Amino acid sequence: MEAAVCRKKAIAISFAFYSRYHDPELIAGACRQSVRIIEHLYQNWGSDVDLYSCNVPVLAGVETNKVMYTHALQNYWTSGSSFEEIEADEDDQDPDAHEKEIRETGEGAKSNETPTRHKHRHFKWAPKFGDIQKSIDASPPGNDGWAIHHGFTSVTPFKANYMHATDVPLGELKLSPSTSPASTPSFHAIIDADPYVLPLIHSALSKHFPPGSCKIITSPTQLPHPSDRLLQITPYETTDFTHLLTHPTTSLANSYIIRKALIRKHYLHNTITSWWSKHPNDTNLKGHVPLTVAFEVDYAEFLDEALAECWELHDSFTKEEREWWVLKPGMSDQGQGVRLFSSEEELRAVFEEWEAEEPEGEQEDEPETPPAINGQDVIGAGTMTSQLRHFISQRYVHPPLLLEEHGNRKFHIRSYVLAVGALRMYVYREMLALFAPELYTTPGSENEKDPRIHLTNTCLQDGTREGSVLPFWSLSASNTTPTLPSNWKDSVFSQICLATGTLFEAAAREQMIHFQTLENAFEVFGVDWMVDESGEAWLLEVNAFPDFKQSGEDAKGVVKGLWNSVVGIAVGGFFGPKVGDGEGEEERFGLRKVLDIDLGRR
Repeated sequence: MEAAVCRKKAIAISFAFYSRYHDPELIAGACRQSVRIIEHLYQNWGSDVDLYSCNVPVLAGVETNKVMYTHALQNYWTSGSSFEEIEADEDDQDPDAHEKEIRETGEGAKSNETPTRHKHRHFKWAPKFGDIQKSIDASPPGNDGWAIHHGFTSVTPFKANYMHATDVPLGELKLSPSTSPASTPSFHAIIDADPYVLPLIHSALSKHFPPGSCKIITSPTQLPHPSDRLLQITPYETTDFTHLLTHPTTSLANSYIIRKALIRKHYLHNTITSWWSKHPNDTNLKGHVPLTVAFEVDYAEFLDEALAECWELHDSFTKEEREWWVLKPGMSDQGQGVRLFSSEEELRAVFEEWEAEEPEGEQEDEPETPPAINGQDVIGAGTMTSQLRHFISQRYVHPPLLLEEHGNRKFHIRSYVLAVGALRMYVYREMLALFAPELYTTPGSENEKDPRIHLTNTCLQDGTREGSVLPFWSLSASNTTPTLPSNWKDSVFSQICLATGTLFEAAAREQMIHFQTLENAFEVFGVDWMVDESGEAWLLEVNAFPDFKQSGEDAKGVVKGLWNSVVGIAVGGFFGPKVGDGEGEEERFGLRKVLDIDLGRR
């Protein structure tokens, strides 16, 4: 603006970014795009324009996405203002941490201060970014906020008094041919993920594909031709499976259509027991799955009938020494509904407690959340047992491995598994250790039902999570447990690789109805394991498209490396030259191939 009022041509360039993690490849692409725009505007200056304001999104494919002439978004702070009143001594938060909190949650921490007229009032910057999205949704297309939301670069012509210039029409800006990329994109991509993982995916695409080879779009309808090559990395619910199935050689997606043989706990139990019945001599998976029983309960009063054939539970209840079990709803995730019990009375009390908390009247189709344990909300209140219906009970892994250097807290391992086509399986070497927030005590002690002791899922942890997620290979190898081998981490990784290969083969061969692989699909799974004090790994559950943001900032390097490997192996192998078939390539991507079978689905 200062240059404009001095009669100088002026161009303001801003980078629209979605995370404080700035990948050099994405920044380089945004810089190249900025140079092209500056050269074009300088050579084609509007007669009524004093300055241009340009917003360049830091995303993969920005160099091939549209450049749009726009107006400035008219934004309103509908929820208050861009500042938040705080306590006088509250404004000591690290500025970087505060900005990160605002960008990830849409708002900063709120204050409970009740100011009086006799006190100074203190404020801090706390914009509600959700208000900006509301303004975008409420306004017609053509503003800079709308353009950035769709991955386009916006160019807004201004007068020196902030009014719009009048001689520049809205619509697409066609850059000069001399500055246009020489080649057309080799494929289009629809990328939709949370702010934590979105820049990591874009970074991986930029790393493995040259500039201009990937063009970001928002819908298959934007393809120049329906048979053009398309990559979809989107949530399962928004993936266009119709397009995927009708274009098997040109369309690739990050999810199989059916995989409940693995991700639903009662189906997973059926997958394993079916495999064992036909492969009784299997050693890769046996010894790594806790004793599990499955049953269905509509209402607590029918629990006796549900448990009639659960011989393992009945036998456990009659033993003199108390044995503990973990109750898990078959359809839940993120640790919801997990409860401990050691007797039929305690199990019955769980179901009766849930029913006692149900609100009166008709229930909605979607279940509410069941009750809390000792004030700790494990599911929440109001879940009908009949809405959950399917349950499994797993024998509690005891005693778990505890590491003195990490506070003797219980932990489980999150391994990342890549499934490609029909069917190759890889285990990512870099795993995570997720710790419970409280010191471990044996079930049956005074705090036996406090979920913070026994449940290591970060979704259930309140407050700070510092030290709750660590790289697996950084864990201290020293331990006083005499049964733990010195190379226990290498041993655990080998056990996980062998068991993972067998598990996915079991699902693919024995449960074809419930795990249907496709040659033009891939998927990332999060597989959870518990380690006992002797160093044996025990399978807990399998998660589809795991919630990466729960890993936190400290583990972001692990997630970045994972997506670099996923794009290199799965996407590069489909849209580019085949990679990952040799041991050297596997080492380069940090993946170990654990399964390679042909299911005849080409």
